[in-house]
Amino acid sequence: MMNDTRVSYPAGINSSWGAIVDKFTYAIYFLYAQVLLALAKPTRLMILDYLQSGEKSLGECAELLRLPDATIYRHLEDLSAQGIITARWDGFTVLYSLGDPRIVHACDLLYGFLADREAGNRAFADHLPHARRLRRVKTAVPPQ
Repeated sequence: MMNDTRVSYPAGINSSWGAIVDKFTYAIYFLYAQVLLALAKPTRLMILDYLQSGEKSLGECAELLRLPDATIYRHLEDLSAQGIITARWDGFTVLYSLGDPRIVHACDLLYGFLADREAGNRAFADHLPHARRLRRVKTAVPPQ
């Protein structure tokens, strides 16, 4: 008895792909897309750049990005749900850090692609070197 690995495809997916795309392959691409979706917000990319310099609290992220705690919390939760960042308690404070340094490498590759793509656009080309300065910010709020 053979194990049928065919899957019913979402609308817009050509069912003739079934010969080469089984449910496991589709699931892997789906999970890949979920990680990319978690990264598809400028605020989240800024948070990742900020966390590159070490673990930070929600309050530190909110102060640096000048956004409400609730907004930052939502972004941190979405990043955490995908394993992109991790959280740990330190007394009454939750500290967030990068879950896996490979995610930074992936973001760096995309940043390099963007820099190359926009090299001819003077307005972007002049500003791109300054965009990653969040990586150098150690602490926005003095520890209490």
